[in-house]
Amino acid sequence: MGDALLHTGHRQEALSRAYIQAVAAGAGYVVSTMDFDMDGIDVEIKAGGAMRPAIGIQLKATINLSETSDGRYGFDLKKHNYDLLRGATQVPRVLVVLHLPRDESSWLTVTPEHLMMRKCAFWLSLAHYKESDNETSVRVYLDPAKRLDVDSLRDLMDQSRKGAIR
Repeated sequence: MGDALLHTGHRQEALSRAYIQAVAAGAGYVVSTMDFDMDGIDVEIKAGGAMRPAIGIQLKATINLSETSDGRYGFDLKKHNYDLLRGATQVPRVLVVLHLPRDESSWLTVTPEHLMMRKCAFWLSLAHYKESDNETSVRVYLDPAKRLDVDSLRDLMDQSRKGAIR
């Protein structure tokens, strides 16, 4: 990409933001982007209805999710982000990891019939995770059953209404 301003990591980040924006729009929710990621949150999703729930989200994107023997995906999260996501907060927080294909040219396809982003994102709440002795990163495991889509986002918002996400 000779004239691209964004390097690969920035393109991955931009696609993770587009993914969350699309899923939230499908659910009828509002996405607020944080001006500064000083607290481990990239975006916050807000819903209407009872309690006006919200969820703080740390976005990540990668081509390197490693599948374990039990079908989960291993992801190395920076220790700083791990600690911020597991801390007690009034607004529940989750990690959302967008899994992209290795071939960058297949990440996004646009035709007159569809706009398609390949692969999907998974979510994980670290609210009850223990402190780690690791100094730089902590391996976390994403359950393929916790795919972030419109239905799962609505379920997460219902959990947020009750004060916690599991």
